[in-house]
Amino acid sequence: MKKILFLMLGSIAIFSFKGDKKAFQLFDIKGKEIHYSRLLEEAGEADIILFGELHDNPIDHWLEQELTKDLYSIKKGDLILSAEMFEADDQITINEYLSGSVSDKTLKDEAKLWTNFPTDYKPLLDFAKKNKLVFVAANIPRRYANMVYTRGLEKLDSIDKEALRWIAPLPVQYDSTLTCYKDIFTQAKGHGGQNLPKSQAVKDATMAHFILKNRAAGKTVIHFNGSYHSDHHQGIEWYLKQSDPKLKIYTIASTEQELTEDLEKENLGLADCIICTPTSMSKSYRP
Repeated sequence: MKKILFLMLGSIAIFSFKGDKKAFQLFDIKGKEIHYSRLLEEAGEADIILFGELHDNPIDHWLEQELTKDLYSIKKGDLILSAEMFEADDQITINEYLSGSVSDKTLKDEAKLWTNFPTDYKPLLDFAKKNKLVFVAANIPRRYANMVYTRGLEKLDSIDKEALRWIAPLPVQYDSTLTCYKDIFTQAKGHGGQNLPKSQAVKDATMAHFILKNRAAGKTVIHFNGSYHSDHHQGIEWYLKQSDPKLKIYTIASTEQELTEDLEKENLGLADCIICTPTSMSKSYRP
């Protein structure tokens, strides 16, 4: 009798947990659950894919690699990789690494690599190297973004003419009414004034510029960036559409929730595809 009671209590304990524990769930822009096959299909039809990640989320980094591999199996040499994590003035070093002209050590010594480069971004760079794909160092050099933060966009007019090739063409458009920049201003409680969101905008504009500069007809660009750079179809996408409204852009956003079965209201509309992971997910690095 005790044995039967023990088994009954064990069964109750097991079934008290809600279903399977999923590492992630995909949703469409309206919050409907979708499968990876749909993500791949829709991404494959785009001119440009903006993959918005949470920088320290291992699931996002894994999906970036998987999507890149699967797109390559479809697109082959018509796939171009691009990333926020590499600054434009490091493009020559990146190219030399891709061609095998310089070693891993030289890349590490010469380029401004993120802390989590070895685990999260080197696999993407090495995939491009192995398959002879273009990899775009798309971000503005951080010293110029910092310059905008401290002195405004106007300060860029005074920098060395050679340095202008690493930045979006001047003057950089800035729309303070866009939600992505209004939110930055609000969250900072006015600290830094409009220069704070402008320093974000110049990053978005520069990434859009280098995506377009390296894109060719019939090619698909997959660009990796922090999710906030493309959430709600703003940021980078806004700048891309200013240059070419006809571009077919597919966005992916990333978010975390305590429960991932349903997408919370505040996360609806983030992107065409939304990756939802549990807040308890382990982190790939600590900034």
